[in-house]
Amino acid sequence: MYKVLLVEDETVIRQGLRELIHQSVHSFEVTGEAANGSEAIAYLKADMPDVMITDIRMREMDGLVMMGKVKQMYPELIVIILSGYGEFVYAQKAIEYGVFKYLLKPIERHELVAAMQKAQLLLDRKYGVSTSLPTAANLEQTGSGGDTRKIIRDIREYVKRHIDGDLRLQTVASQVSLNATYLSQLFKNETGVNYSEYVLEVRMERAKWLLVHTQLKIYDVARLSGHQSPKHFMLVFKQQTGQTAGEYRDQFTDANF
Repeated sequence: MYKVLLVEDETVIRQGLRELIHQSVHSFEVTGEAANGSEAIAYLKADMPDVMITDIRMREMDGLVMMGKVKQMYPELIVIILSGYGEFVYAQKAIEYGVFKYLLKPIERHELVAAMQKAQLLLDRKYGVSTSLPTAANLEQTGSGGDTRKIIRDIREYVKRHIDGDLRLQTVASQVSLNATYLSQLFKNETGVNYSEYVLEVRMERAKWLLVHTQLKIYDVARLSGHQSPKHFMLVFKQQTGQTAGEYRDQFTDANF
């Protein structure tokens, strides 16, 4: 599930957007809301959405000023602007900041849905995701061999997309209506590694990326990479890399910030 941050000073519009996304684009979930640019920046210091949808004219800090700050924090963040202002100067500035889509209010439902679907394609490519989880019925129909490899590939993609979620073997097995022990054996046979080892590897890679490409606090990196607690994260990180998370980040600090 991809995360969305809504930045809009009118509560009614924000609620409408949240409902529209919930009903129409099922791969996205609104995980954060802000009434102005200042609140959005505060949110982004502790979390990292996949998409930000924002108005331009807001109190405290408007959308364009906020965009400049956000792009310094997360250059790759997908941003969709919703604006009642079609003036060239606004659109020009938005283009300078690399905005993904600039939609004029009142928003047409199909326009926003189309923009979100295009954003999903980009995110799917970024995370190497192609399909949703298979089901036990699919497994029975497809049998073994190459089709089994596809099922395992889909589960690996699911792990990447839900890296900060509940990825216990029992949970993932129940999602696909498979016995946990059977799924564990299937995964081991196809990949050569245990499911738990694979999850650990993906979470570690996510943590490294966040440490290098963001300024998030260590405890936020721990949370967003799916670790139980900052203490557990720091212990595992040291075991896996031979460095503390801070030491690892410091290697790249001068090059990135």
